[in-house]
Amino acid sequence: MPDAIILLAENPPVFVAVTALLGLLVGSFLNVVIYRLPVMLNRSWQDQCAELSGGETAIAQAPFNLVTPGSTCPRCGHRIRAWENIPVVSYLFQRGRCTACGGAISVRYPIIEALTAVLTAAVAWHFGFGLQALAAMLLTWALIALTMIDFDHQLLPDDITLPFLWLGLLLSLQGVFVDTPTALIGAMAGYLSLWSVYHVFRLLTGKEGMGYGDFKLLALLGAWLGWQMLPLIILLSSLVGAVVGITLIVLRGHDRNIPIPFGPYLAAAGWLTLLWGGELTDLYLGWIG
Repeated sequence: MPDAIILLAENPPVFVAVTALLGLLVGSFLNVVIYRLPVMLNRSWQDQCAELSGGETAIAQAPFNLVTPGSTCPRCGHRIRAWENIPVVSYLFQRGRCTACGGAISVRYPIIEALTAVLTAAVAWHFGFGLQALAAMLLTWALIALTMIDFDHQLLPDDITLPFLWLGLLLSLQGVFVDTPTALIGAMAGYLSLWSVYHVFRLLTGKEGMGYGDFKLLALLGAWLGWQMLPLIILLSSLVGAVVGITLIVLRGHDRNIPIPFGPYLAAAGWLTLLWGGELTDLYLGWIG
């Protein structure tokens, strides 16, 4: 075993510190995913519509993906250089301004980078060195991206939810978090539970209470954490969603007819359950008992 791996395996503080630095780098990449993936999907949908609408040809567009084009200032088009793209540090050094035009850079970028670092370190500390920690980090990063995309666009892309649903089932073959029968039942129960609520709500009110992306996200969490954790995830997400929704209506005059994305609350509840599901369940059962 290489010395570096031995060092990480035998020294938890070093492992946590290294994963925190990794989290900063991944957080920078997640900022790219959060901004670009919805644009990429929208372009793809436009191309598909053009092909299906009476023979129209798709409009030629410059390549746009997670790599191309390079990052630029949205105001002046200044190409972001490597030293201007160091997670958190560059933002602080530049005082939140573009070095070319002086335009403000959204504080959301360093917040996501720092949040990713903190959550990644928390996962490393909780699980310790091993496959569980690696898998939990991947899930954490996916949930952060899904949360922010849903906040911005009320969209939970299949490009993230479906691969991670399958990854959860694959991990169950090795019993990383749960066994395969538990994961399969969790995926099915997660999807069907919200699917049922959606259709009952639509029949009673004539409105759509949530989107199909929410069903797939809960199926994903069921595949990773098992069907036993679904009630806790639904309870936590509903409580947080209700508190946030009521707060927005009371304090900010949020229009009740404007939908509030449910995906971020599912993601947060899923992450908390990933780390402390057993403890939270015992606490709840002890409280109601």
